[in-house]
Amino acid sequence: MLIDIGANLTHKDFRNDVEQVIDDAIEVGVANIIVTGSTEQNSELAIELNEVRPDYLYSTAGVHPHQANEYRSVTSKHLNVICENESVVAVGECGLDFNRNYSSKKEQLYCFEAQLDLGTSIDMPLFFHERDAHSDFLNLIKQYRANMKSGVVHCFTGQQNELEAYLDLDLHIGITGWICDERRGKHLKELVSSIPLDRLMIETDAPYLLPRSLEPRPKSNRNEPKFLPKVCETISECLDVDYDHVAEQTTNTAKRFFDI
Repeated sequence: MLIDIGANLTHKDFRNDVEQVIDDAIEVGVANIIVTGSTEQNSELAIELNEVRPDYLYSTAGVHPHQANEYRSVTSKHLNVICENESVVAVGECGLDFNRNYSSKKEQLYCFEAQLDLGTSIDMPLFFHERDAHSDFLNLIKQYRANMKSGVVHCFTGQQNELEAYLDLDLHIGITGWICDERRGKHLKELVSSIPLDRLMIETDAPYLLPRSLEPRPKSNRNEPKFLPKVCETISECLDVDYDHVAEQTTNTAKRFFDI
């Protein structure tokens, strides 16, 4: 059994068939899905979706750095209320993204720190996003780590020094289908052996990051939780250990981290 710790099931790409997408994931052995909250609105929509499949779907609640320009002081109060729902298991997706800069650096830093404040104040795990912002991201994490319950760097694609910095802070690491990409994921195949299995979790980030090694590839190019086994398979090959062992260990790690 596997747990997909990050799937954007409130995305418009799943609007017409989300129930079938969930059924397909169950059929291939995905035991639970954590639905990613990246805005106030879809954090609320995630709760509505969770109610359709209680004890199977859980979610996070937060504001992605791309939408940081929408974050106001009242946003933290609203997210706090959302987090009171028993199906919400982490604050986020929150962090910094200086690659596209859809929101300014100042707006992103404010948004991220506000959610770090929220996560530590209500003692919930944090679900992190970081891209091309390692130094600023790490500095803020260090300021809050002592009071932080736990944190996972979702969709990790960084380098050895970045991985070591996160592990030194006792953070967890989420690996997506990026590792299945023979072009840009080659370094991850080498790095994954440095991640202890009690800190490693797997995810699809659906509908994004369809594993390039998947055969046959869907004509839509839409990623789904049912493709999570491909991520687990690739990791097991990189580690040269049994698939079932990786599945069991990453699932147990996710259950402990999200308390599900």
